[in-house]
Amino acid sequence: MEIFGLSIIVLVKLILIDIVLSGDNAVVIAMAARNVPKVNQKKAIFWGTFGAVALRLIFAAVIVHVLNIPYLTLAGGLLLVYIAIKLLSGGEESHTEGGTTVWSAVKTIIIADAVMSLDNVLALAGAAHGSFFAIFIGVLVSIPIIVFASQLILKGMEKFPIIVYIGSGILAWTAGGMIVEEPALEKVMLNDFHFLVPTAITVLSLGIGYLLSKRKVKLES
Repeated sequence: MEIFGLSIIVLVKLILIDIVLSGDNAVVIAMAARNVPKVNQKKAIFWGTFGAVALRLIFAAVIVHVLNIPYLTLAGGLLLVYIAIKLLSGGEESHTEGGTTVWSAVKTIIIADAVMSLDNVLALAGAAHGSFFAIFIGVLVSIPIIVFASQLILKGMEKFPIIVYIGSGILAWTAGGMIVEEPALEKVMLNDFHFLVPTAITVLSLGIGYLLSKRKVKLES
């Protein structure tokens, strides 16, 4: 059976891949929106997700050219380390009387999702056999699920602050994985490094983020 010329099996596969690989994206959406006033949190999640999805589709359209850029994965991993620490420490976002602005949250969501979506898009492109329309349908269907998941995580953070550290740890671990998987470093990355590097980066990111957050609280008190 087909829909718009696409096999149902291919569509289901694409949707499942996007949902599974977007778990960390839902985490970063929730973390970026947690300091926005509650009245604006849904707006931040909506526009952040909208911008992130738009960039993901652009990536899908140029995936072959993007993946040929040397050290792209390494640069993305390092940027994601910075984002993980920034989210944990409170960063240097612009503030209004009510708290972090919607735009600052949207910007963080889009940048982090763009960095983290390279692997997602590659997997989707492979499952879709090069069909951009198939990738578009898969991403489109998974959007409501990702938004719903980010809202659940956001509510959990309000009750259990430890989730913030877990979220930052997930981002840092993802960053470490991107760094060790950089093709240009394949010859120097021993098998042991594939566990040691993400572990070290996660521990350092959480430690630095914790110290910066404590310093920020002390300065504001």
